[in-house]
Amino acid sequence: MIRSMTPLELKTRIDAQEKITIIDVRHEWELEISRLAVATHIVLHDIPLRYHEIPNDHVVVFMCRTGIRSMQAAHFLIMNGWSSENLFNLEGGILRWAQDIDPRLPTTY
Repeated sequence: MIRSMTPLELKTRIDAQEKITIIDVRHEWELEISRLAVATHIVLHDIPLRYHEIPNDHVVVFMCRTGIRSMQAAHFLIMNGWSSENLFNLEGGILRWAQDIDPRLPTTY
């Protein structure tokens, strides 16, 4: 099972400078609309080719627009040997982040 992390929990961890990797699995055109500067971009369909770039020794949070594609990415890693202990899905994706943390970001697209 993949655990969820709320935008507020993620923001708190970022502000505390915890060792955390954020992977944004959205398409490039979506990043032109809104993005988190601290996130690494790996499109969902590239995860099978690039999963070796994702660390497995600390917290990794996957994100997308609403949380569905990011959940798929996290499931892929579990199916390929990652422990679910350090894998999280950003609850509600970038749209929830915009709602809860940064209202300057668009909430529809």
